[in-house]
Amino acid sequence: MRLFVTDQKKCKRDGICVAECPMGIIALKDQNATPVPADDANELCINCGHCVAVCPHGALSLKTMSPEQCPPVQKDLQFTPEQVEYLLRSRRSVRVYKNKAVDRKIISKLIDMARFAPSGHNLQPVRWLVICDSAEVRKLASLVADWMRYMVREQPDMVKGLHMERLVRRWDAGDDVICRDAPHVIVAHAPKDERTAPAASTIALSYLELAAGSLDLGACWAGYFNTAATFWPPMQEALGLPKGHISYGAMMVGYPKFRYHRLPLRNKARITWR
Repeated sequence: MRLFVTDQKKCKRDGICVAECPMGIIALKDQNATPVPADDANELCINCGHCVAVCPHGALSLKTMSPEQCPPVQKDLQFTPEQVEYLLRSRRSVRVYKNKAVDRKIISKLIDMARFAPSGHNLQPVRWLVICDSAEVRKLASLVADWMRYMVREQPDMVKGLHMERLVRRWDAGDDVICRDAPHVIVAHAPKDERTAPAASTIALSYLELAAGSLDLGACWAGYFNTAATFWPPMQEALGLPKGHISYGAMMVGYPKFRYHRLPLRNKARITWR
């Protein structure tokens, strides 16, 4: 099968797929012909599925996906602007969790939603590591505390203003200020030489955080965790990521202990119009 085939009966020769293709590799030679791949289509196609998704007639099938495999858009499920605003404003960074594990099926569902995040050239470089065992989360958090001790001792100027000494004291007193006693941590990792990975991982983790509430979960970016995973060799060894991979972000996940009852204020948007 070539890159894509067009159903001669369904195709209306309207050129929508030609206009929508981000790589410009679909050609419509004349009004009576059906779309065909450009000469370099196989080389340039990023398998984004735009052509399949945008055709209102279900006439085009990529060799990797057919219209029948792609669920139709359901207009009755689309958000209103008010609902989107509420979703974004009601999102909270949860830092107090119930002492309750989340079923792996629910975590898998959460990641399954996050995997639809966009990525450069549709490379989808993000891979996921789920630290399920709360004892393992605690062990990794202790390595983060070790990294903080090192930074306070060896590079005090670099961490000046970050209050790491105070964080270490709180940790030593039994207050988990690193992973907040979250039962799970989800790490987004990818090859360190993949240029699209930093943005793709950040966007995917953002999707994951926004989706968490729909599963009654809370989430919070694990910034100290990820920084230690980036710079602290003992932490890198303990994570055991695939060779050549690095952590591009981490998220604490669990059931929130408390519910929020108000939407707090934020600064007004700073906009420059040109």
